[in-house]
Amino acid sequence: MSTANEAGAKSADGGYSVRVVSSISEFGRNEWNGLVGTSKRAPGTSYNPFVSFDFLSILEESGCAVRKTGWQGHHLRLESPDGKFLGALPCFAKSHSQGEYVFDHGWADAFERAGGRYYPKLQCSIPFTPATGPRLLTSGSADADRTWSALATALRSIADGVGVSSAHVTFAEAEEVAVLEATGFLRRTDQQFHFFNEGFGSYEDFLATLASRKRKALKKERREALADDISIERLTGKEITEAHWDDFFAFYMDTGGRKWGRPYLNRTFFSLVGERMADDVLLVMAKRGRRYIAGAINFIGSDTLYGRNWGCIEDHPFLHFEVCYHQAIDFAIERKLRVVEAGAQGEHKLARGYRPVTTQSAHYIVHPGLRRAIAEYLERERREVAQIGEYLEDHGPFRRD
Repeated sequence: MSTANEAGAKSADGGYSVRVVSSISEFGRNEWNGLVGTSKRAPGTSYNPFVSFDFLSILEESGCAVRKTGWQGHHLRLESPDGKFLGALPCFAKSHSQGEYVFDHGWADAFERAGGRYYPKLQCSIPFTPATGPRLLTSGSADADRTWSALATALRSIADGVGVSSAHVTFAEAEEVAVLEATGFLRRTDQQFHFFNEGFGSYEDFLATLASRKRKALKKERREALADDISIERLTGKEITEAHWDDFFAFYMDTGGRKWGRPYLNRTFFSLVGERMADDVLLVMAKRGRRYIAGAINFIGSDTLYGRNWGCIEDHPFLHFEVCYHQAIDFAIERKLRVVEAGAQGEHKLARGYRPVTTQSAHYIVHPGLRRAIAEYLERERREVAQIGEYLEDHGPFRRD
């Protein structure tokens, strides 16, 4: 794949230029934090910790998302003709499809069987993070609609020009996907399960919205999860020590190794998160007697709690549900957070009070034949996702008053 420091892409009405940079560090922290959604002090939309300068920098500095691991930074920087910073798009040149959670392995196999070359591709996402958030990032002083259009056009132009098969913008917000569709991208949908805090004052208030049989089942489940002398600690900010990270990393490696073969995140990543983002972290730890045996890491946005990684070194009935889902609901209600996003997949979340939610992504396919085939596939897939979502919503645990 060829790369160029100056992409030269322009928006539909001209006048913008885009530079491609290989590291988040090439943006200034202050200018990045001026992008909507990237900082607690940034203007506009609510804070999303995964598009923060700290989170993206930690992924690079820890060696988790770098060229060696197949995540070469290819970030877009949008500027006005006089050099004013207007927007950005976190993007990576990928040599594989791991750590994305929007699966295109079948597309790659089909294209390569037909004689094409699917990799490298451009992946506009937050590595290893299946959480919806802003992708077309705009300066608080810029015209959002024009900036989004310029970034979408630039991404398509770069994909056409640098020798990749495709460009993918995953877990984007719906309004962004609409702009990308208008630029020639294909829309894809999938399903997640989120908890919505309807102004509950307590967990009991939430339980009251469920059918009687479901309420009883969850109460029993939570009691049984804490049998065998198990207790739960919720830690955030300065309460989280390196010793906690040591234990959690052991859980993560043990469970991740059995589930994926090779976990994506290393020990340095968690230390840097603890050093720079501890106030954005909720660490839920399960202890049996005096020993920690399981844990889950969550990230805290301005109105959303994002469940990310879980691990354990002992198996106990229902402990996974308690640590990952019930404790997240408790915390969201206490902090008056609006949503809990519990990560990718998992229809078992439905019985714990999480609702089906449609997630969206956008895909630009350079080869016309492959693009037509994928467009037909995605049309069928969208219908199936919609039908499944309607069915799951109708069969959820909530009362039918």
